[in-house]
Amino acid sequence: MNIIDELEWRGAINQMTDEEGLRQLTADKAVGVYCGVDPTGDSLHIGHLIPFMVLKRFQLAGHRPVIVIGGATGTIGDPSGKSEERNLQSMEQVEKNAQRLTAMMKRLFLKDDDADFRIFNNFDWAKELTLLDFLRHYGKRFNINTMLAKDIVSSRLETGISFTEFAYQILQSIDFLHLYQEADVQVQVGGGDQWGNITAGLELIRKEEGTEAEAYGLTIPLMLKSDGTKFGKTAGGAVWLDPEKTSPYEFYQFWINQDDADVIKYLKYFTFLDQDEIAELETAVAEDPGKRLAQKRLAEEVTRFVHGDAGLADAKQITEALFSGNIRDLTGKQIEQGFQNMPGQTVPREPNTLAIWLVDNGIEKSRRQAREDVNNGAIRINGEKITDVDYEITPDIAIENKYVVVRRGKKKYFLMTFE
Repeated sequence: MNIIDELEWRGAINQMTDEEGLRQLTADKAVGVYCGVDPTGDSLHIGHLIPFMVLKRFQLAGHRPVIVIGGATGTIGDPSGKSEERNLQSMEQVEKNAQRLTAMMKRLFLKDDDADFRIFNNFDWAKELTLLDFLRHYGKRFNINTMLAKDIVSSRLETGISFTEFAYQILQSIDFLHLYQEADVQVQVGGGDQWGNITAGLELIRKEEGTEAEAYGLTIPLMLKSDGTKFGKTAGGAVWLDPEKTSPYEFYQFWINQDDADVIKYLKYFTFLDQDEIAELETAVAEDPGKRLAQKRLAEEVTRFVHGDAGLADAKQITEALFSGNIRDLTGKQIEQGFQNMPGQTVPREPNTLAIWLVDNGIEKSRRQAREDVNNGAIRINGEKITDVDYEITPDIAIENKYVVVRRGKKKYFLMTFE
């Protein structure tokens, strides 16, 4: 199957500059394909992952993927999709972010000895460009009327746009030209909001290299949930790829909690399962949705891709422990992952009897209620049901001498941490 057919089946194409030409090119040779990201933060989130999954599919189809970290473009700010001017970050912060994103890309895409992803930072060639070169050579290649007509600029004319952000498309165009000339890259992939930047790059290539230059652009649709809301957000904010920002357990839970109406679309976008296997999972959703087989497979595949086998194992072990109540099976690090967003507090290390301890630490409102819940078997300490109101709480009973997980009733959890 041609890579374009594969992407169309997965619903991963929004626009192409020349479908017939791109199909022929990708059928005839191994093509250099690039996608870029600006280091506006110190981590990618799952929304960023979408175009890079397309890049990975090009690699699996035998093509040559290239990642560009925007160490230069990230210093000025892309106006695409923004209704107002960005606040500029310091050069030092952009550099730190670029280093972190580069390390993250290597972890995601350079896993195998034969992986042929190449990673560039556009600061490496942009830093050589003088102001006069920029104005005399590249400035002459761009028509203001054409630039104003592009959505990335025209959408901002009413509220205002600085020359800095106005010039962003020129810098990104220089990236495409540089990669075309120096790294044999002929295709740029980006989100739907990058169409204007991508077509500007194609125009520059043809002005520099001639109208017959073979270069193409492809954009990916905006990802929306079935209810029309934006994909990738939770009550706690973005779902990050950095395990320090979104733990593997939280990441796994995000995917396993997807709606039946969305899960097949996400399997096509975010996994490398083939059409037959996804069709089987689609049948399972229709015939027995309660088993959530598609969600489980989605969560496993994406968590393994982003966090590796160890991260997936942690996520599944925490999930199973919470379901079964076997909290003692977890390590302290897993406790931190699984319970970090649950109520709790730091408690003194002095011993205390259970009923008093529950009240003193806000788990129960009164000693009468505490005694009643303990006597009725409604209190579990680290997964063990405790029915003795005088049971002594000490650091000795804590997991790793530090954590006490209290479950009140069936679902109410508290994480208490000894000082």
